[in-house]
Amino acid sequence: MSHRDAGQFVAIHFYATAPYACSYLPGREARSQVAIPAESIDRRVYSQLVQLGFRRSGLHTYRPYCDLCQSCVPVRVLVHDFAPDRSQRRAWKRHGHLSVRLLPLKYSAEHYALYRRYQAARHHGGGMSEDDPAQYAEFILKSGVESWLAEFRDGETLKMVSLIDRLDDGLSAVYTYYEPDDAHASYGVYNVLWQIDLARQLGLRHLYLGYWIGESRKMAYKSGYRPLERLSGGRWVSFDPTRP
Repeated sequence: MSHRDAGQFVAIHFYATAPYACSYLPGREARSQVAIPAESIDRRVYSQLVQLGFRRSGLHTYRPYCDLCQSCVPVRVLVHDFAPDRSQRRAWKRHGHLSVRLLPLKYSAEHYALYRRYQAARHHGGGMSEDDPAQYAEFILKSGVESWLAEFRDGETLKMVSLIDRLDDGLSAVYTYYEPDDAHASYGVYNVLWQIDLARQLGLRHLYLGYWIGESRKMAYKSGYRPLERLSGGRWVSFDPTRP
């Protein structure tokens, strides 16, 4: 893959990682295909890569490249055709009082403290549950593309932070963390609805949600935002997970 950069073509290369333990499906091994060099992946190139099923974690751009598994399905919402269901409308109404600011990628001790609480409560024992500030910064605050932190507050109290990438044709929901002790909250649902609304306001067509994994409860929720498209055979096609 190549692109023109300041009048010159810059090649993007790909390599496959060694197998590692899958983060989503216990007992399985995973591999990733990684795009390099990171410094050549700007918004235009990254937009093309996302359309090919890639995502990013910090400065690393990757997609699943597993030998015996194709459970990770890239999905995106058609934002102009999306209509919330009843439970989503309730979540929108329940949290509509939250104030939101779009911020640059800058370290905040308050954001980091919320991140640690969220990881401890929702992903205890996972790879990120013990992230120190440097690891947090590598994951959340390093980006080679146009990215924002959406900060959600209830009055003065921080409730949620979402990392969002701006693409040529849409927004990419990279990562969201929120207050885990609010038992009756629907922050995750509200956040996706808010990003869909933001994409509409910006005149963008899609919200990329990353990978839908039907066998993973943590990832299967994405099927609730319809109409949904999946990447299949190099093409984006209509996707209804309830049908074979």
